[in-house]
Amino acid sequence: VVDDGSKNRDAVVAQRAAYADDERFNFTILPKNVGKRKAQIAAVTQSSGDLILNVDSDTTIAPDVVSKLAHKMRDPAVGAVMGQMKASNQADTWLTRLIDMEYWLACNEERAAQARFGAVMCCCGPCAMYRRSAMLSLLDQYETQLYRGKPSDFGEDRHLTILMLSAGFRTEYVPTAIAATVVPDTMGVYLRQQLRWARSTFRDTLLALPILPGLDRYLTLDVIGQNGGLLLLALSVLTGIGQFAPTATVPWWTILVIGSMTLVRCSVAAYRARQLRFLGFALHTLVNIFLLIPLKAYAFCTLSNSDWLSR
Repeated sequence: VVDDGSKNRDAVVAQRAAYADDERFNFTILPKNVGKRKAQIAAVTQSSGDLILNVDSDTTIAPDVVSKLAHKMRDPAVGAVMGQMKASNQADTWLTRLIDMEYWLACNEERAAQARFGAVMCCCGPCAMYRRSAMLSLLDQYETQLYRGKPSDFGEDRHLTILMLSAGFRTEYVPTAIAATVVPDTMGVYLRQQLRWARSTFRDTLLALPILPGLDRYLTLDVIGQNGGLLLLALSVLTGIGQFAPTATVPWWTILVIGSMTLVRCSVAAYRARQLRFLGFALHTLVNIFLLIPLKAYAFCTLSNSDWLSR
């Protein structure tokens, strides 16, 4: 258990004392906050198991997660594997409900599709298992990642996954290994998280380009789709604004096409999940258009900024 510089040290010391006689637990208290990456490394270098499972402090895993992920790791070609993420505070606000659906789609559409071709492009850190021998061989690269000469202090999950793929290992997804994590319940915290993730995605997508020819061709299509689709949506919105601004004419065709695609996407998700609530994910299109697209454009223009933002 690694404490990365908590301010409430008295509470941490009390927990440490409560488990002092349990030989299964080892507490490492770092003197100051150095970030998740260095905290992970502090744990990995003290561990001895063949497999390493990372669990964040705001995450609760189901009792069978370890066995299910470990079963997938029996294949020596697999370097990392992740479980399915859910929002533990799903019922708190409209935003947490929306994020929970976003997680379901990210896991059971994006990651599940990538896993069919042996290369999940980002094993989510709150519940991800790594092969120790593979991780040790990549530890130096992982710890010393730079972007434009500056240390890169976020995007640990995606970067470590890309390193695994670069080393020739497969990365997998296990949908039945369930982990519940706390998600942002206010728009300000959510947007700061999304800004950090967007910068990480852009950085590591560039890093992943050289390895795409060695992976299944679907992964190239996936990368083009995720980035090209966002660009096309942004261009559609700008075209609509360009029509409305000088003529005061409502761009009905643009609205109709975006609305139709949203309805199809949400209907397919509702059918696959067998949950009508996914029809409400249509709200995410408005969040995407008016908040996330401008935020991702800003992220792309400020890639050198390594502030954690939500720490």
